[in-house]
Amino acid sequence: MKILITGGAGFIGSNLCKRLVNDGHDVTVLDNLLRGNKIDPEVFKQIHFIKGDVKNYSIVNTASKNVDIIFHFAAVLGVDVVADNPVETMDVEVIGTRNVVAAAQENNIKQILYASTSGIYGHSAIENALSEEVLVDPRTSYAMAKRYNEIYLASHNEEKGLEAVSLRFFNVYGGNQDNRMVIPRFFEQAQKGEQITVYGNGEQTRDFTYIDDTIEACVRLMNIKGYHIVNIANEEEWNIKTLAEHILEITNSTSKIAYIDAPKKRYDYEVERRVGSSKKLKQLVNYKPSTPLVDGLKMIYNINN
Repeated sequence: MKILITGGAGFIGSNLCKRLVNDGHDVTVLDNLLRGNKIDPEVFKQIHFIKGDVKNYSIVNTASKNVDIIFHFAAVLGVDVVADNPVETMDVEVIGTRNVVAAAQENNIKQILYASTSGIYGHSAIENALSEEVLVDPRTSYAMAKRYNEIYLASHNEEKGLEAVSLRFFNVYGGNQDNRMVIPRFFEQAQKGEQITVYGNGEQTRDFTYIDDTIEACVRLMNIKGYHIVNIANEEEWNIKTLAEHILEITNSTSKIAYIDAPKKRYDYEVERRVGSSKKLKQLVNYKPSTPLVDGLKMIYNINN
């Protein structure tokens, strides 16, 4: 198939790009390269690349010609970056998704797979694993825009028959991820012998999902009929203190863990507990992420060293 990936030069997008090329698909990437290009050089030679902004409808429409499926992954990422740029964050999400949907309709595209986020759950249902049926609680510009787009896609499916999947990613990690995210930041600090900075007491938990598992789920969800919201979660709960300790052990670092207060701007992003259920994913495509966190961390270390 011919597939367009918006934001395809980013961490998740570049890994998806590699997988789709290896699977024999004809891939076009649209990206503004503001955060660089993570696409493997050998893969880059095999794709069509368009440098442009997803907020520009003309560029999105041109990139969508003769395309079968769009993976819409273009976004502003990183808690600090998002917190400092809430308007740009929402513009990229809302205007970008509107453009992708309009281009899909004009060009008779079969399906959109949209990168949503577990951040949509906010502080809701922290006692249990989060399923897609849980009442969401988005509190940040990023999460609110993601939730708006989920509803926007659902509405287009209901009214106009657009096939779409909103992919709720849970803390995706892997090699070649930049230090806007917690795992590469901890690795960088450990390997430089710097303090590993943990916000709060380190007891807050997350569900870390390895990149290869995430991509496998994305690929399997291609051509699913209707509209679906789907968690992509490992279903394992790890606290941040233990994460830091594992990275210290893997890197054989003498760094110390420093517990610091989170900046005020991060307050709404700081959730005490988050673990997801991939039951729906399993029901739809007979797959769930399964890479244990420690194995994934060791793979990152081996990739980077």
